[in-house]
Amino acid sequence: MAISRDEAIAIARKDLAARIQAAPAEIHQRVADADFPDLALGAAEKGELSGQMITPGWRIWLSVDGRKYEYRANKNQVRLFNFKGRNLKIS
Repeated sequence: MAISRDEAIAIARKDLAARIQAAPAEIHQRVADADFPDLALGAAEKGELSGQMITPGWRIWLSVDGRKYEYRANKNQVRLFNFKGRNLKIS
């Protein structure tokens, strides 16, 4: 089932709040449309193979107390980009 931009943002916010134990009200966001270089949204997990085709989606930047986090999403998935040196598929 496809997810909307707003649903992707909600998934990212919920994941970050749980991951760093932050209150949702402390999380600030910025979102922009983006084209990614592959089906993993340029955020493949270690050892993951991904089809090489331009994939439209959204960059979701979240920040808490000056710390910045980037999520990448499209209608099929949400990924956390470069969190502690790792990419993670959230949904």
